[in-house]
Amino acid sequence: MDEAPTITSKIRHSLDSEPVKFVLKVLVIYIIWYLIYEMWLLPDGSLDAWVAVNIVDTTAGILQMFNYDVYTAGRVIGVGEAPGILLVDGCTGISAIGLFIGFIIAYPGRWIPRISFIVIGIGVIYLVNLVRIATLAITQVYWPELFDFTHDYSTTAIFYMVIFVLWIVWANIGDAKETDSE
Repeated sequence: MDEAPTITSKIRHSLDSEPVKFVLKVLVIYIIWYLIYEMWLLPDGSLDAWVAVNIVDTTAGILQMFNYDVYTAGRVIGVGEAPGILLVDGCTGISAIGLFIGFIIAYPGRWIPRISFIVIGIGVIYLVNLVRIATLAITQVYWPELFDFTHDYSTTAIFYMVIFVLWIVWANIGDAKETDSE
């Protein structure tokens, strides 16, 4: 006589599926990252401050290459006579980098290529953030009425789409069939 599967066995079977394992790993990694960031890095402020000033200075250099009259003051970047924009902690991309790293660590693959891809991905995210900040600074000059929309929706959406595309790339090249022994 066959017994009907119990709810517990169905749940256990569901938790053994690869997509569920992946989602659970991402959640655990992101929660750990969030706690580290919110309880230690953000209150300390030195990492965010360093990254923000670095982004401001690098973005200023890029805009100056395109003959924009740029000014900076710490975390503020502006173009011409327009009001500058302030890079607050959420604009540094640090939390997004944490999310990206969580996706890559949670997805199967060998460790040496994974670490290389994480380094490349951080570089890509950083470059996208530079373009994002430059776009916002230019928007502040020519279309200030669109600044909030550009900040809240378009540049942020592009920023997270890049992270998603990076994860898709890793999912295709991460060699999930190999063990994590390397």
